[in-house]
Amino acid sequence: MKHQEPRMGSNRTGVQMSPLDARRMHDQHVEAAPAVLQLPAAAAGADVRARYIADAGTVGSVPPPGSVKGVLNTGVAMLSGNNPQLLLDRLGERLAFERTATRICDALITKVRTLQGDDGDALVPLDILLSMREQEAEHFALVARCVEQLGGDSTAQTPAGDLAGVESSGLLQAVADPRTSVAQSLHALLISELADNSGWEMLVALAAAHKHTAMLREFERALERERAHLQYVKAWFERHTLGAPAAPEVPGGAHWTAPDSR
Repeated sequence: MKHQEPRMGSNRTGVQMSPLDARRMHDQHVEAAPAVLQLPAAAAGADVRARYIADAGTVGSVPPPGSVKGVLNTGVAMLSGNNPQLLLDRLGERLAFERTATRICDALITKVRTLQGDDGDALVPLDILLSMREQEAEHFALVARCVEQLGGDSTAQTPAGDLAGVESSGLLQAVADPRTSVAQSLHALLISELADNSGWEMLVALAAAHKHTAMLREFERALERERAHLQYVKAWFERHTLGAPAAPEVPGGAHWTAPDSR
């Protein structure tokens, strides 16, 4: 397999590439120090940001139920002292994140196939990576079903879903960039899996608090799978970076489960 390691090149981003300009910039900073102390640029920037924050609205809203079932479910939940908007918002977050996680896996699969072929002894086993991709897609479908069961609209973008889409877009860009190596792409996927685990832990807690027993069982199963994903990706990243051979088992005893056939 082609192992992509960082190489020395014509990088000119550091100040050491221009020592005379670096010295001149330093001297000018020292001369201007009193004025800088009187009018700190950071404080001026903070004032501008503060005004924008004070005048800003919110990042969207949770849509009201669009069906009779949704209205009834929301009313019952509110009478029980629960906050159905919070659960729907977090479900929207997982919808957005699982959608992007599936696309991240798609991009990495293409990169791994291109660089290592179908080598069964490679550092990133394609069969496991393909199964992970299918499970991410299944998790998206699971969350969409849960939103519909609650009477919500799975196509609506909630505030947390909006934010998750923005947050995860950078990870997708990093993996889809043809210049990034497999190791660099795995680092982005590792960040994604860490956030994914945290998100499913939150859904498990919310399902328990809202007494959605069936959803709780589904979410716990999804969390178990995501924990296995994290263990795999962490091991792949470490071995790919260190150049060590891949081990056949999941580290830490995590259990791998194949995707559902349904």
